[in-house]
Amino acid sequence: MSVSPVAYSESVRARSTADAGFPFSAVVGQERLQLALILCAVHPGIGGVLVRGEKGTAKSTVVRALAQLLPPVVDESGARPARLVELPVGATEDRVVGSLDLERVLRDGEQAFRPGLLAAAHHGVLYVDEVNLLHDHLVDVLLDAAAMGRVHIERDGVSHTHPARFVLVGTMNPEEGELRPQLLDRFGLTVDVVASRDVDTRMAVVRRRLDYEADPAAFADHYAAADREVADRILTARDRVADIELNNVELRRIAALCASFDVDGMRADLVVARTATAHAAWRGSRVVTEDDVRVAAELALPHRRRRDPFDEPGISEDQLDEAMRNAADEAAKGGTEDGESLGKAPSSTTPGRTIR
Repeated sequence: MSVSPVAYSESVRARSTADAGFPFSAVVGQERLQLALILCAVHPGIGGVLVRGEKGTAKSTVVRALAQLLPPVVDESGARPARLVELPVGATEDRVVGSLDLERVLRDGEQAFRPGLLAAAHHGVLYVDEVNLLHDHLVDVLLDAAAMGRVHIERDGVSHTHPARFVLVGTMNPEEGELRPQLLDRFGLTVDVVASRDVDTRMAVVRRRLDYEADPAAFADHYAAADREVADRILTARDRVADIELNNVELRRIAALCASFDVDGMRADLVVARTATAHAAWRGSRVVTEDDVRVAAELALPHRRRRDPFDEPGISEDQLDEAMRNAADEAAKGGTEDGESLGKAPSSTTPGRTIR
C-alpha cells in the first residue's frame, strides 16, 4: 500500500517535533554519507551502505536521522512510522531471522513462527554498529536479506517466508579490524568518514550540537521544513526509479569503468547501474547521464577494486578521472549504433553545500 505525499510530509513533521532527534538536514560536513544513505533509501536493491571511520564523526547520528525521513509503513493494521532497528553485536541467528514460537507450541499445540529483527526492519533501517565485530555468518544472513528483499527460514520443521526490504547500514572503525573482502564486496556502497580539518566546519558542527542539546524540540522544528523537503524528494524518487532510462551508452560506460578497476565478478556493474539510476531519480531526471555514473562509481567501486596488500584503500580523484576518460572513449562506441535503451532501470544539508 502506498502513502500520499501530504500524509508523508505530515508524518515527517510530527516525528521531527515529537521525537526531537537530531535532524538529517542539520548534519554538517557529511554530504557523501548523506547522499549514499538517500540513494539506498530510493533504491534498497543497491544493497546497503558500509560506513567506515573514526569515532565521533556523526555516523550513527546521520543513520538515525535518515529513519525519520522514510515513508510510513502502511499495511492492513494501518500506518506506522518506519523503524530503525539496531542489531546488537552479540545477537544470535534466531534473534536476527526469527524462531519457533515455543509459547504458542506449548499453549495451543500449534507450530508458529516468531519473526526476528529482519522482519521488524521491513521498510525501515537495519543498523549494525561495529559490523566488523559481528560473526561472519550473521553478516552473510543480513546481506542475503538485503539483496533479496525476503527472508526464508526453516526452523524445527516450520518453513516461513516474509518480506524484508530495508536500508542496511553497517558502521565500523577500521582500527578495530577489517571485514573479510568477500563480505566487504557485498555491501552496495562504502563511505569513509573523517572529521573535517576545516575550522569553520568544525565550529558549525559544535555550534549545532550545542544548540540541539539546549532545546532539542526547537532545534528540530527549525530544520523541519528542510527535512520535509528531503523526505518528499525521497518519496518522489522512489516512485519514479523504475521508469528511469539507462541506455546502452551509459551501460557501456559503467562496464568500462568496472573493467578498468579490475573488480571481481559482476556485482559491481549491477550496483553502479542501480546507484546511477537512483541518483538520476533523486535529482529529478528521466535518464541516467555520465554525472550519475561518476557519482555511483565514487560510492560503489573504492572497496571493490583489486589492490596490492600495502596499497591504501579507496580510489583517488586522479584515478577516477583517468578511468572516466577511458570509459568515455568506450561509451562513445555505444552499446548499439544508436545507443538505444536496454529498457527501464534495474529495479541540501549545509549552507552553500548541496547533496547531489
